Amino acid sequence: MLTLAGLNVPAAHADEPAAVAVTVNARAALATVPATGIGANHAIWDANLGTDATADLLKDAGVKVLRYPGGSYSDIYHWADHTAPGGYVAPGTDFDTFMRGVRRTGAQPMVTANYGTGTAAEAAAWVHQANVVKGYGVKYWEIGNENYGNGRYGSAWEADDHADKSPAEYARNVVAYADAMKAADPSIKIGAVLTTPANWPDGLVAAGDDGTWNKVVLSAAGPKIDFVIVHWYPGALDRAGQIPDMIDLTRRQIAAYAGPGAERIGIAMTEFNTGTSSAGATTQPGALAAADAYATLLANGVFTVDWWNTHNGIGPVTQVAGQTDYGDFGLLSSGACTSGGEVCEPALNTPFAPYFALQMVSRFARPGDRFLRAATDQPKVVAHAVRRPDGDLAVLLLNTSADTSYPVTIGYAGFAPAGAAPTVLTHTNGATSITTATAGSATAQTLPPLSMTTIVVRPSSSQTGLPGAPGQPTVSGVTDHGATISWPAASAGARPIVKYEIHRQNGVVSEQLGETAGTSFTVANLNPGTRYTVNVIARDGGGGLSPASPPLTFTTGTPASSSCTVRLSDQNDWGSGYVGAIDVTNNGAPIDGWTLDFAWPRSWQSLGSGWGGVWTQDGSQVKVVNEAGHGSLPTGATVSVGFVGNYSGPNVLPTVFTLNGTLCSAA
Repeated sequence: MLTLAGLNVPAAHADEPAAVAVTVNARAALATVPATGIGANHAIWDANLGTDATADLLKDAGVKVLRYPGGSYSDIYHWADHTAPGGYVAPGTDFDTFMRGVRRTGAQPMVTANYGTGTAAEAAAWVHQANVVKGYGVKYWEIGNENYGNGRYGSAWEADDHADKSPAEYARNVVAYADAMKAADPSIKIGAVLTTPANWPDGLVAAGDDGTWNKVVLSAAGPKIDFVIVHWYPGALDRAGQIPDMIDLTRRQIAAYAGPGAERIGIAMTEFNTGTSSAGATTQPGALAAADAYATLLANGVFTVDWWNTHNGIGPVTQVAGQTDYGDFGLLSSGACTSGGEVCEPALNTPFAPYFALQMVSRFARPGDRFLRAATDQPKVVAHAVRRPDGDLAVLLLNTSADTSYPVTIGYAGFAPAGAAPTVLTHTNGATSITTATAGSATAQTLPPLSMTTIVVRPSSSQTGLPGAPGQPTVSGVTDHGATISWPAASAGARPIVKYEIHRQNGVVSEQLGETAGTSFTVANLNPGTRYTVNVIARDGGGGLSPASPPLTFTTGTPASSSCTVRLSDQNDWGSGYVGAIDVTNNGAPIDGWTLDFAWPRSWQSLGSGWGGVWTQDGSQVKVVNEAGHGSLPTGATVSVGFVGNYSGPNVLPTVFTLNGTLCSAA
């Protein structure tokens, strides 16, 4: 028998993974990085709130907003005597100490006024003390914290001494608080609490209310506020894909209910955490999810994202990705131990992995940079990109695989990278710092497992003499198939501007919709019921291109008139599903036998059950056919059908319906 003993046999190994294709589109611009983007929460029960060590670590992480006095404690806290009846107040956590830490950090404060057990007069006195007496210049003031959690919808964790727990009462008080607080300092910005789309109790209507919490609050308080407040604890590490719809639905609610000038109202996420202590709260998977969410939220125009919390305390202890996860929702270790003392956290103020996520995002996306569309062809690898005012481009790459090192090839549209090796920032699983090196190329890198990598790429040639970016586009005359887009003219560079190009963001690819020498263009051949995001780019006489304008997002409608009309209404919502009612009116010739077709806009939506017809679903496509013997639909007649729709993300309602193949108008 022939044996292989003594022979040099190569060890068996898995096939090398295929290179991941990364695409960065410099023509597809998103939001500008705000100066307030990276934030964190402080809490008055944390004795380390005001220490220099804490402030210095937050500064090194790039934190630019610090929120006080700490979540639900805000609704029991009285600033004047630094008390929180029913709660614990640690020594050295008063407002002046907080502000000293804010200044040392180089951040702006976000202060939450006591709605639950306080008054408008108390809040106004705080504004006067902070900004008139002390000169702190506190700009952002929230009215309460998660006040929908006052029992109105069944669960009660938020203190609320008001006899009336309704959103209408909260809105009335927001108006009173805003008037009193702005009388003390007219320059401040007032924020009102909203529910987050697809997160409890969003969509619910309590008995006696005129609508959801958001509808009632925005309708009454919209003219008095400057921003809205949402909180998000997704409870899973793969939810960043839901963010664009979450923010878009919030903006639609603001536009629908807040009255004239609603476009001035910003969106602040003043509490965010991955919300899971079992899948990596303090370890690298949680950090990757945090970096992805921060970048996605800021790219979609949220002006601050504030991590919960700076210090929080030990929770369930597990092993995740080869590291000890302490179940702690803080950025920094509290140095605490489990109740029995079996496990203790690292020394006080040791950064957990999400700390490095904030630090990486702050180094990747600096204030004034503009986010760009970026994507990959590998679900385990996530890409984000920004263009800097000096013409440099930075790409953030997140490898979420626990065991695979991925080579990536990076392609650029509308940008030519320099040939020199880029600056590369890397954080790997278990690392205690971000490393910086000059390595690889602008088009090829290798990503270690469970890693965050930022590459900073120079352009191949000088960016001087090019046109400036066109101003913020606006839209008018939106129909089912067209819209008119207008924009402020770009500033000319070394050569005159000869035309403007209008580009649609089709995923990571730009599709040119048209061009013009003017500053307005009517786009045709659009699809009904479709959300479009466009940018405008100026081109000069030498072919030089400007940076892309800020994005414009709009949604086309349905035909102004059709042989059929459809009305869809959400009859009853419980946060993960709803009862929908569809009324179909025949405006044309009599019909004998009807079929209604539509599609779910998102993958997390599905049909639970239906009535009034025979319902079927194939993938995202839904079909309703008349029941036997009930297919007659005379001219002017209406048939009503209903369904239970399920969802596990932002519930974007379908808008495009066809009756026997004909596109219907929306009622």
